[in-house]
Amino acid sequence: MMKARLIAYYLPQYHPIPENDAVWGKGFTEWTNVAKAKPLFKGHYQPRIPADLGFYDLRLPEVRQQQADMARDAGVEGFCYWHYWFGNGKMLLQRPFEEVLQSGQPDFPFCLCWANHSWTTKTWTKLKDAPAEQMIAEQTYPGVDDYIAHFNYCLPAFRDKRYITVDGRPLFGVFDPFLFPDMRRFIETWREQARLNGLPDIYFYAITHSAWTLRYDENGALVRCMPNVKSSADAFRNILQFGFDALNSNGQRRAEMLYTNRSWDMARKVLNKYLPFLPGQYFDYKRVVKNMFAPEDAWENIFPTVYPQWDRSPRQGKADSIYVDSTPEAFQQHLETAVNLVAQKQPEHRILFLKSWNEWAEGNYVEPDLRFGHRYLDAIKNAIK
Repeated sequence: MMKARLIAYYLPQYHPIPENDAVWGKGFTEWTNVAKAKPLFKGHYQPRIPADLGFYDLRLPEVRQQQADMARDAGVEGFCYWHYWFGNGKMLLQRPFEEVLQSGQPDFPFCLCWANHSWTTKTWTKLKDAPAEQMIAEQTYPGVDDYIAHFNYCLPAFRDKRYITVDGRPLFGVFDPFLFPDMRRFIETWREQARLNGLPDIYFYAITHSAWTLRYDENGALVRCMPNVKSSADAFRNILQFGFDALNSNGQRRAEMLYTNRSWDMARKVLNKYLPFLPGQYFDYKRVVKNMFAPEDAWENIFPTVYPQWDRSPRQGKADSIYVDSTPEAFQQHLETAVNLVAQKQPEHRILFLKSWNEWAEGNYVEPDLRFGHRYLDAIKNAIK
């Protein structure tokens, strides 16, 4: 038996689509940003070049099979595919998952997380020459009829024998509960549709930071608040109240606030927005991940996030934080800490989310690269198996 259920977020972006072609030029994918990345300081690991799989195209079934084989061997339970539904049937990047579902291959577990955010020209990179941020695809919430259509689209996946379940129910995530003004009705609608279609229910989880500057007040309005870096209890309950069964807690912001100073960290985020000439923020990986987990991550229905690396400079330049000196050995220690954190939970709930399997332009991936080879996969195997 595995020590924990490690589920890896999976980006299906590595193939051209018309919407990206129209904005960035024909053939654009994340590889475009990855390949042209430059070091920003001495010792900065850029560009990051893939090894075994090369600059792959996810329209190729043999690539998807190789990924699944690597993940299974390392001890990853399954992939959580980012799922883009913008309302009224509008979707993007659905081809790789649809082909996995329809072909039955690879025979490797999966689930879906709804990436419920608009796509703008800041989604994949920053357009230096654009006069203003441009909308590529706007996230909308048209209402119950659309929620039912969305459910029916996902239903064949929920019925697939490979679909990941928790307590016998298909696991389904919502990326940003703060962007969703109609969460409660959406969840209620899907639970009803699940019963009508012979499913036991849906196991809903939301992604949320363990220290965050937003919360819902007693009237359901979204308000700003001071993040609590000592306890995440109020932040977690604030989201669970809408009907979610669990949360995938993300400790990145908490860890960065504790690394420096909460007030300075928040101020720096604002300054970076208006003063782009400021130097970037660099965090030592070993030090920052020490504060990645909140005490409440030990709750039965909280599923923590583990980070192998973090460096969004291929997308955002120096505008976002960069974790330096991340190594497979340091990641293994981070993952072992997470495994111990969930060890006392019921076996079904010993879930950890890996961010991520293949987010190369965010520098959070475990696929082989030219510097580390298979060592990140080996780190998972050592910590999980």
